[in-house]
Amino acid sequence: MALLSELRSPTTTLAKVFSAILALVLFFFVSVATVSGFLLYQILKPPRNPASLDLNVMMGEPTSFSFPIRGGSDRVGWFFPGLRGGPTIVVCHGYLSQRSEVLTLVASLQDHQFNVFLFDFTGHGTTPGITTLGYKERSELEAAVQALTGRNDVDPKRFGLWGLDMGGYAALEVATTDPRIAALAVDNAYADPRTMLQIQVSRSGLAVLPLVTRLTDFGFRMVNYQFRNDPPVSRQLSRTNGIPKLFIQSDDHPELANETLNLFIQSPGPKETVRDRLSYAEMTDDDRHAYENQIVTFFLQNIPPAPANSP
Repeated sequence: MALLSELRSPTTTLAKVFSAILALVLFFFVSVATVSGFLLYQILKPPRNPASLDLNVMMGEPTSFSFPIRGGSDRVGWFFPGLRGGPTIVVCHGYLSQRSEVLTLVASLQDHQFNVFLFDFTGHGTTPGITTLGYKERSELEAAVQALTGRNDVDPKRFGLWGLDMGGYAALEVATTDPRIAALAVDNAYADPRTMLQIQVSRSGLAVLPLVTRLTDFGFRMVNYQFRNDPPVSRQLSRTNGIPKLFIQSDDHPELANETLNLFIQSPGPKETVRDRLSYAEMTDDDRHAYENQIVTFFLQNIPPAPANSP
């Protein structure tokens, strides 16, 4: 009691110094915790600038298609028709992106008779909310595939997935559990949403501050406590044995490129990997055209719209 009283009202020089140090430590911790919390909020709720597009004037004759997601709400996506009864490619945009930013890839796939579907993940584009960098996004993708299976104009047993970083993580997760996934292409993917969080913290420049990395990770784990026992998707990749997989890396995102390379190494066959100079969002029109041709070729070789024995 005497010690507490001395700290509250220090009378000796030593007690005064100790109280000052304790106050500085407390102030520092509160400050770093505040910075970490604000940074985490910025990462999980980035600014949204949803594109306003009219389906009635878009090429490819897309239609709106809604599907239920966990929690009781509905999500609306765009369905681009290809060969009736043919496979469907679900295109999964990445973090800080939205469905409207991958429309050229959609057009390339549809031009080769694939049915194509895309939607906005939570916290992106037209969908409000807080992103989980992949945890909840995988269930959204699962719900989309399940709903598309009920359509009478698609092949219910043949789906392809293309995903960019966060969308790539979600695609890998779904491919490990859904036998309807017949081919998979992921670009700058990662094995664990916590890895993507730390990449974003590092990019912010605030990781140099003591404890920021640990505190943002702790906050992220608390926000996503329900997923605390979920292993990295790399531990589940053996379940994709027999599914053709394409792993794409880009030189301008070395952290994600290394993550994707590790996923490729740990993945069973059949598989292939390529490395591009720039990430998809930063490509020139010519580079993007070549990239999209590569994606189309991959899916044509592995899940062609018309079976080889078709007339």
